Amino acid sequence: MRISIRRSGLAALAGLMACAGGPVQAADAADAAGNGAAADGGGLGFLEGLGNSNGLLGDMGGLRPWLGEKGITFTLSETSEVLGNVSGGNRRGFEYDGLTTATLQMDTARAFGWEGGTVNISGLQIHGRNLSADNLASLQTASGIEADRGTRLWEAWYQQAIFGGKADVKLGQQSLDQEFMVSQNALLFVNTMFGWPMLPSADLPGGGPAYPLSDLGARLRLHAGQSVTLLAGVFNGSPSPRNGGDPQLGDRTGTDFTLKGAPLAMTELQYATPPAAAGLPGTYKLGAWYDGRRFADQSVDSGGGSLAAPGSTGVAAGHHGNYAFYGVADQMIWRDAAVADHNANTFLRLMGTPQQDRVPIVFSLNAGLTLHAPFQGRTADTAGLGLGYTRVSHRLSELDEETGAYNGGFYPVRHSETFLEATYQYALASWWQLQPDVQYVFHPGGNVPQATDSGERVGDELVLGLRTNIQF
Repeated sequence: MRISIRRSGLAALAGLMACAGGPVQAADAADAAGNGAAADGGGLGFLEGLGNSNGLLGDMGGLRPWLGEKGITFTLSETSEVLGNVSGGNRRGFEYDGLTTATLQMDTARAFGWEGGTVNISGLQIHGRNLSADNLASLQTASGIEADRGTRLWEAWYQQAIFGGKADVKLGQQSLDQEFMVSQNALLFVNTMFGWPMLPSADLPGGGPAYPLSDLGARLRLHAGQSVTLLAGVFNGSPSPRNGGDPQLGDRTGTDFTLKGAPLAMTELQYATPPAAAGLPGTYKLGAWYDGRRFADQSVDSGGGSLAAPGSTGVAAGHHGNYAFYGVADQMIWRDAAVADHNANTFLRLMGTPQQDRVPIVFSLNAGLTLHAPFQGRTADTAGLGLGYTRVSHRLSELDEETGAYNGGFYPVRHSETFLEATYQYALASWWQLQPDVQYVFHPGGNVPQATDSGERVGDELVLGLRTNIQF
């Protein structure tokens, strides 16, 4: 076995400049570290004098307070990581990838007296390689920041509070993984599917409007008291004019702003235990979506025969529309009465669709356990164990069986893929976290054959990684 580490990956390891979470969790990681992280520094006490705030650069020489007076908030973070597979995959090796995220947000009341308004603009600078695309065969990709290299606009929206703050409307370019289907406890983990899940990643056109893509649309949020919230939105049916192959190539800068095609409608009902309620806090969500575009059949051609048959037309039959349902639960299960930050939490996210004929994935699951302050004196650290599972549609399995039958030889049949992840987020400072990570993937790709055309399936993948997060 030959394992190579790219020069950029070595530099990242030496600099320890990687991020503790994907895009949706960069700010959460810094908040979770808290101001007590410097006191927890242990042998890294030299960090105590650097950035005595939630950012390495503090007030940026007075820039942040000056912007704050005008109602503007500026955040900047760098995410880098080295990941590599030491077993399985189409080839083995380690690669570096990184993400810089910059966000400007304006409170219109403070800026020019318009009450209830918020303007948000964010951009991404994505660098390095993509381990999942280069080495792995897994459906559930290894990192939530992997994407095509480039600089692109991410979100650009305006939000307006209405009805005295009991509701708000958001208009513009939006990334749905920031509000829909989110499990707060899952954001600790590195694997992509703990952010934007497997089912919409595979079944929605272009993977859906989620990092690094976004889409034009309108979202309404209603608050019914302290516990119940309703989200509902209508968005363009695809975040890219190019749905085949790599959708990012269809809009390299994030500025296409297309409104072509059928719409994507999504809704989610959320319930959070009241702040004053006895017992341990929890959040529960139920949601659904519908996309009105046409979708290709997974095994039947336009003439009603098998796509694997020698005489097939080669054109898949078409179906109108695609929908799915999901549920998310985040629940604290234990809290130390003596140490406020010492607690254990679980999460579960289930998604499914009955439409076996038109989508490649019909079920996905994410679950896990997180433990905050796992060791004495490490109140800002978090440890986690997570699980991901996805089920390929029966139509795709049938297509594999038919391919083997027509070819007269063995051909692996795709069924399901499962992965496990163990991770530990170590707070070096309130603005800096280091995160070693281990993932193991069973039946990558659902049981896909090797790229060498040997007919054998790809072996199980062991992925090792190191991330760190710096908030500037």
